[in-house]
Amino acid sequence: MEDKLDIISIGESLVELSAEDNLCNAEYLYKYYGGDALATAVAAVRLGSKVGFVTKLGNDAFKNFLLDAWKSEGLDISQVTMSEDRNGLYLIARPCHQQKEFAFYRKKTAPARLSVEDISKDYIQNAKVVYSTGVTQSLSLSAREVVRYCFDVAKQAKILSAYDPNFNPNVFSIDDAREYFDQVIPSVDVLFMSARHDLPILAIESVDAAIKFLWDKGVSIVVIKSAADKGYFIGYNGSILFTDFYTDDVCDTTCSGDAFNGGFLHAITHGCSPFEAAKLASIVAGLQAKAVGAIKSIPFRDEVYPLFERS
Repeated sequence: MEDKLDIISIGESLVELSAEDNLCNAEYLYKYYGGDALATAVAAVRLGSKVGFVTKLGNDAFKNFLLDAWKSEGLDISQVTMSEDRNGLYLIARPCHQQKEFAFYRKKTAPARLSVEDISKDYIQNAKVVYSTGVTQSLSLSAREVVRYCFDVAKQAKILSAYDPNFNPNVFSIDDAREYFDQVIPSVDVLFMSARHDLPILAIESVDAAIKFLWDKGVSIVVIKSAADKGYFIGYNGSILFTDFYTDDVCDTTCSGDAFNGGFLHAITHGCSPFEAAKLASIVAGLQAKAVGAIKSIPFRDEVYPLFERS
Protein backbone atom coordinates (compact mmCIF):
# COMPACT_ATOMS: atom_id res chain seq x y z
CA MET A 1 0.00 0.00 0.00
CA GLU A 2 1.46 3.37 -1.02
CA ASP A 3 -0.50 5.65 1.30
CA LYS A 4 0.18 5.35 5.00
CA LEU A 5 -2.81 4.20 7.03
CA ASP A 6 -3.92 6.22 10.01
CA ILE A 7 -5.36 3.26 11.90
CA ILE A 8 -5.44 -0.53 11.66
CA SER A 9 -8.27 -2.15 13.64
CA ILE A 10 -8.11 -5.89 14.31
CA GLY A 11 -11.20 -7.86 15.25
CA GLU A 12 -14.41 -9.54 14.24
CA SER A 13 -17.32 -8.47 12.16
CA LEU A 14 -20.71 -9.83 13.09
CA VAL A 15 -23.96 -9.87 11.19
CA GLU A 16 -26.44 -7.82 13.22
CA LEU A 17 -30.12 -8.71 13.22
CA SER A 18 -32.10 -6.17 15.25
CA ALA A 19 -35.67 -5.71 16.37
CA GLU A 20 -37.55 -2.70 17.68
CA ASP A 21 -39.58 -4.94 19.99
CA ASN A 22 -38.36 -7.65 22.34
CA LEU A 23 -37.09 -10.73 20.56
CA CYS A 24 -40.00 -12.88 21.68
CA ASN A 25 -42.59 -10.61 20.04
CA ALA A 26 -40.65 -9.16 17.10
CA GLU A 27 -42.14 -9.91 13.69
CA TYR A 28 -39.24 -8.39 11.71
CA LEU A 29 -35.45 -8.42 12.06
CA TYR A 30 -33.35 -5.71 10.38
CA LYS A 31 -29.98 -6.70 8.94
CA TYR A 32 -26.83 -4.66 9.46
CA TYR A 33 -23.29 -5.36 10.67
CA GLY A 34 -21.53 -4.95 14.00
CA GLY A 35 -18.52 -5.81 16.12
CA ASP A 36 -16.53 -3.64 18.52
CA ALA A 37 -13.30 -3.32 16.50
CA LEU A 38 -15.32 -2.76 13.32
CA ALA A 39 -17.36 -0.01 15.00
CA THR A 40 -14.16 1.78 15.99
CA ALA A 41 -12.84 1.43 12.43
CA VAL A 42 -16.05 2.78 10.92
CA ALA A 43 -16.18 5.74 13.32
CA ALA A 44 -12.68 6.77 12.26
CA VAL A 45 -13.19 6.25 8.54
CA ARG A 46 -16.45 8.24 8.57
CA LEU A 47 -14.47 11.16 10.03
CA GLY A 48 -11.94 10.98 7.20
CA SER A 49 -9.22 8.64 8.47
CA LYS A 50 -7.55 6.00 6.32
CA VAL A 51 -8.40 2.80 8.14
CA GLY A 52 -7.49 -0.82 7.59
CA PHE A 53 -9.74 -3.53 9.01
CA VAL A 54 -8.19 -6.93 9.70
CA THR A 55 -10.41 -9.96 10.15
CA LYS A 56 -11.21 -13.37 8.71
CA LEU A 57 -14.36 -13.64 6.61
CA GLY A 58 -16.59 -16.70 6.51
CA ASN A 59 -17.69 -18.25 3.24
CA ASP A 60 -21.43 -18.27 3.93
CA ALA A 61 -24.57 -16.49 2.75
CA PHE A 62 -23.46 -13.23 4.42
CA LYS A 63 -20.01 -13.08 2.82
CA ASN A 64 -20.83 -10.67 0.00
CA PHE A 65 -23.07 -8.55 2.23
CA LEU A 66 -20.17 -7.96 4.64
CA LEU A 67 -17.59 -7.42 1.92
CA ASP A 68 -19.79 -4.89 0.15
CA ALA A 69 -20.47 -3.12 3.45
CA TRP A 70 -16.76 -2.74 4.31
CA LYS A 71 -15.98 -1.49 0.80
CA SER A 72 -18.87 0.95 0.95
CA GLU A 73 -17.53 2.35 4.23
CA GLY A 74 -14.17 2.96 2.55
CA LEU A 75 -12.17 0.57 4.73
CA ASP A 76 -8.96 -0.95 3.44
CA ILE A 77 -9.62 -4.71 3.53
CA SER A 78 -6.49 -5.91 1.79
CA GLN A 79 -5.60 -8.02 4.85
CA VAL A 80 -8.99 -9.72 5.12
CA THR A 81 -8.61 -13.45 4.52
CA MET A 82 -11.21 -16.13 3.85
CA SER A 83 -12.31 -19.15 5.86
CA GLU A 84 -14.80 -21.91 5.19
CA ASP A 85 -16.23 -21.30 8.66
CA ARG A 86 -19.39 -19.26 9.15
CA ASN A 87 -19.56 -15.61 10.09
CA GLY A 88 -20.60 -14.56 13.57
CA LEU A 89 -24.08 -13.31 14.31
CA TYR A 90 -25.87 -11.46 17.06
CA LEU A 91 -29.48 -10.54 17.65
CA ILE A 92 -30.45 -7.42 19.56
CA ALA A 93 -33.78 -6.02 20.63
CA ARG A 94 -33.69 -2.25 21.10
CA PRO A 95 -36.97 -0.90 22.44
CA CYS A 96 -35.91 2.75 22.87
CA HIS A 97 -35.14 3.68 26.50
CA GLN A 98 -35.81 0.10 27.61
CA GLN A 99 -33.58 -2.80 28.55
CA LYS A 100 -31.85 -4.26 25.50
CA GLU A 101 -31.79 -7.99 24.78
CA PHE A 102 -28.80 -9.75 23.21
CA ALA A 103 -28.18 -13.19 21.78
CA PHE A 104 -24.65 -13.94 20.52
CA TYR A 105 -23.58 -16.66 18.08
CA ARG A 106 -19.81 -16.17 17.81
CA LYS A 107 -18.22 -19.49 18.73
CA LYS A 108 -16.14 -21.33 16.12
CA THR A 109 -16.63 -18.55 13.58
CA ALA A 110 -14.31 -17.37 10.83
CA PRO A 111 -12.68 -14.53 12.85
CA ALA A 112 -11.67 -17.09 15.48
CA ARG A 113 -9.37 -18.54 12.81
CA LEU A 114 -7.28 -15.35 12.65
CA SER A 115 -3.58 -16.19 12.81
CA VAL A 116 -0.27 -14.38 12.65
CA GLU A 117 0.21 -15.66 9.08
CA ASP A 118 -2.87 -13.66 8.00
CA ILE A 119 -1.30 -10.22 8.42
CA SER A 120 1.78 -8.70 6.83
CA LYS A 121 4.41 -7.15 9.08
CA ASP A 122 4.88 -4.43 6.46
CA TYR A 123 1.17 -3.64 6.66
CA ILE A 124 1.39 -3.03 10.40
CA GLN A 125 4.47 -0.87 9.96
CA ASN A 126 2.58 1.28 7.44
CA ALA A 127 0.14 2.61 10.06
CA LYS A 128 0.16 5.34 12.69
CA VAL A 129 -1.94 3.36 15.20
CA VAL A 130 -2.74 -0.33 15.65
CA TYR A 131 -5.92 -1.01 17.66
CA SER A 132 -7.60 -4.07 19.13
CA THR A 133 -9.71 -5.23 22.07
CA GLY A 134 -10.22 -7.91 24.67
CA VAL A 135 -13.21 -9.09 22.64
CA THR A 136 -10.86 -9.86 19.75
CA GLN A 137 -8.55 -11.75 22.12
CA SER A 138 -11.51 -13.76 23.43
CA LEU A 139 -12.12 -15.30 20.00
CA SER A 140 -9.33 -17.89 20.22
CA LEU A 141 -5.75 -18.55 21.21
CA SER A 142 -4.60 -17.70 17.69
CA ALA A 143 -6.50 -14.37 17.79
CA ARG A 144 -4.71 -13.53 21.05
CA GLU A 145 -1.42 -14.28 19.34
CA VAL A 146 -2.35 -11.94 16.48
CA VAL A 147 -3.07 -9.05 18.85
CA ARG A 148 0.13 -9.55 20.82
CA TYR A 149 2.19 -9.93 17.63
CA CYS A 150 0.75 -6.78 16.04
CA PHE A 151 1.32 -4.74 19.20
CA ASP A 152 4.89 -6.03 19.49
CA VAL A 153 5.61 -5.14 15.86
CA ALA A 154 4.10 -1.70 16.41
CA LYS A 155 6.22 -1.11 19.51
CA GLN A 156 9.41 -2.07 17.66
CA ALA A 157 8.45 0.27 14.80
CA LYS A 158 7.57 3.11 17.22
CA ILE A 159 3.93 3.00 16.11
CA LEU A 160 1.17 3.61 18.66
CA SER A 161 -0.74 0.62 19.99
CA ALA A 162 -4.26 1.29 21.30
CA TYR A 163 -6.32 -1.16 23.34
CA ASP A 164 -9.71 -1.46 24.99
CA PRO A 165 -10.34 -4.45 27.31
CA ASN A 166 -14.06 -4.01 26.56
CA PHE A 167 -14.91 -6.54 29.25
CA ASN A 168 -18.33 -8.13 28.86
CA PRO A 169 -19.23 -10.92 31.31
CA ASN A 170 -21.58 -12.38 28.69
CA VAL A 171 -18.60 -12.95 26.39
CA PHE A 172 -15.63 -13.82 28.65
CA SER A 173 -14.76 -13.99 32.35
CA ILE A 174 -12.98 -11.42 34.50
CA ASP A 175 -10.08 -13.86 34.90
CA ASP A 176 -9.80 -14.11 31.13
CA ALA A 177 -9.96 -10.31 30.88
CA ARG A 178 -7.02 -10.01 33.29
CA GLU A 179 -5.04 -12.57 31.31
CA TYR A 180 -5.69 -10.78 28.02
CA PHE A 181 -4.80 -7.42 29.60
CA ASP A 182 -1.52 -8.69 31.04
CA GLN A 183 -0.51 -10.16 27.67
CA VAL A 184 -0.58 -6.82 25.87
CA ILE A 185 -0.20 -4.01 28.41
CA PRO A 186 3.63 -3.79 28.09
CA SER A 187 3.13 -2.70 24.46
CA VAL A 188 0.09 -0.43 24.89
CA ASP A 189 0.43 3.34 24.38
CA VAL A 190 -3.25 4.35 24.37
CA LEU A 191 -5.66 2.61 26.72
CA PHE A 192 -9.44 2.97 26.83
CA MET A 193 -11.27 1.64 29.89
CA SER A 194 -14.76 1.74 31.36
CA ALA A 195 -14.80 2.70 35.03
CA ARG A 196 -17.66 0.32 35.69
CA HIS A 197 -16.69 -2.66 33.55
CA ASP A 198 -12.91 -2.54 33.12
CA LEU A 199 -11.44 -1.09 36.31
CA PRO A 200 -12.22 -4.37 38.15
CA ILE A 201 -9.51 -5.90 35.93
CA LEU A 202 -7.03 -3.74 37.86
CA ALA A 203 -8.79 -4.20 41.22
CA ILE A 204 -8.53 -0.40 41.61
CA GLU A 205 -11.66 1.68 42.26
CA SER A 206 -10.22 5.19 42.09
CA VAL A 207 -9.94 6.66 38.60
CA ASP A 208 -6.96 8.83 39.55
CA ALA A 209 -5.17 5.89 41.16
CA ALA A 210 -5.86 3.71 38.11
CA ILE A 211 -4.47 6.31 35.72
CA LYS A 212 -1.30 6.75 37.77
CA PHE A 213 -0.91 2.98 38.03
CA LEU A 214 -1.21 2.68 34.24
CA TRP A 215 1.28 5.49 33.68
CA ASP A 216 3.73 3.51 35.80
CA LYS A 217 3.05 0.54 33.52
CA GLY A 218 4.22 2.66 30.56
CA VAL A 219 0.83 3.60 29.08
CA SER A 220 1.15 7.17 27.74
CA ILE A 221 -2.52 8.05 27.22
CA VAL A 222 -5.28 6.69 29.45
CA VAL A 223 -8.98 7.34 28.84
CA ILE A 224 -11.47 6.16 31.46
CA LYS A 225 -15.14 6.41 30.58
CA SER A 226 -17.37 6.95 33.62
CA ALA A 227 -21.14 6.77 33.36
CA ALA A 228 -21.41 7.71 37.03
CA ASP A 229 -19.50 10.94 36.42
CA LYS A 230 -21.13 11.47 33.01
CA GLY A 231 -17.89 11.92 31.15
CA TYR A 232 -14.35 10.89 30.38
CA PHE A 233 -11.14 11.17 32.40
CA ILE A 234 -8.06 11.66 30.22
CA GLY A 235 -4.63 11.08 31.69
CA TYR A 236 -1.71 12.35 29.66
CA ASN A 237 1.71 13.86 30.30
CA GLY A 238 1.19 14.03 34.06
CA SER A 239 -2.24 15.74 33.89
CA ILE A 240 -5.72 14.31 34.36
CA LEU A 241 -8.55 16.31 32.76
CA PHE A 242 -12.28 15.62 32.49
CA THR A 243 -14.52 15.91 29.43
CA ASP A 244 -18.31 15.79 29.79
CA PHE A 245 -20.52 13.47 27.82
CA TYR A 246 -21.76 15.38 24.80
CA THR A 247 -25.40 14.67 25.67
CA ASP A 248 -27.59 12.96 28.26
CA ASP A 249 -30.33 12.50 25.66
CA VAL A 250 -29.51 8.95 24.61
CA CYS A 251 -31.58 6.22 23.03
CA ASP A 252 -29.16 3.35 22.32
CA THR A 253 -25.64 3.17 23.76
CA THR A 254 -24.69 -0.05 21.95
CA CYS A 255 -21.13 0.50 20.65
CA SER A 256 -21.03 4.17 21.74
CA GLY A 257 -17.77 3.45 23.57
CA ASP A 258 -16.33 1.91 20.41
CA ALA A 259 -17.46 4.95 18.42
CA PHE A 260 -15.70 7.17 20.98
CA ASN A 261 -12.50 5.17 20.47
CA GLY A 262 -12.67 5.67 16.72
CA GLY A 263 -13.23 9.39 17.10
CA PHE A 264 -10.36 9.67 19.58
CA LEU A 265 -7.88 7.74 17.40
CA HIS A 266 -8.91 9.76 14.36
CA ALA A 267 -8.27 12.99 16.25
CA ILE A 268 -4.83 12.10 17.62
CA THR A 269 -3.69 10.97 14.18
CA HIS A 270 -4.84 14.31 12.76
CA GLY A 271 -2.98 16.69 15.04
CA CYS A 272 -5.21 16.93 18.11
CA SER A 273 -3.91 16.60 21.64
CA PRO A 274 -5.46 13.78 23.72
CA PHE A 275 -7.56 16.38 25.56
CA GLU A 276 -8.86 17.86 22.31
CA ALA A 277 -9.39 14.34 20.94
CA ALA A 278 -11.65 13.50 23.87
CA LYS A 279 -13.91 16.46 23.07
CA LEU A 280 -14.29 15.39 19.45
CA ALA A 281 -14.78 11.74 20.42
CA SER A 282 -17.44 12.71 22.97
CA ILE A 283 -19.43 14.33 20.17
CA VAL A 284 -19.08 11.21 18.02
CA ALA A 285 -20.26 8.95 20.86
CA GLY A 286 -23.07 11.32 21.83
CA LEU A 287 -24.51 11.59 18.33
CA GLN A 288 -24.21 7.83 17.92
CA ALA A 289 -26.10 7.17 21.16
CA LYS A 290 -28.93 9.56 20.27
CA ALA A 291 -30.06 7.22 17.48
CA VAL A 292 -30.76 3.50 17.21
CA GLY A 293 -28.14 1.10 15.91
CA ALA A 294 -24.57 0.17 16.77
CA ILE A 295 -22.74 1.09 13.57
CA LYS A 296 -25.68 2.41 11.56
CA SER A 297 -25.96 5.48 13.84
CA ILE A 298 -22.26 6.43 13.89
CA PRO A 299 -22.09 10.01 12.56
CA PHE A 300 -20.08 11.36 9.63
CA ARG A 301 -17.52 14.15 9.51
CA ASP A 302 -19.95 16.83 8.32
CA GLU A 303 -22.13 16.18 11.38
CA VAL A 304 -19.28 16.12 13.90
CA TYR A 305 -16.80 18.82 12.92
CA PRO A 306 -19.13 21.85 12.99
CA LEU A 307 -20.06 20.91 16.56
CA PHE A 308 -16.42 20.31 17.49
CA GLU A 309 -15.30 23.64 16.05
CA ARG A 310 -17.95 25.43 18.16
CA SER A 311 -17.01 23.58 21.35
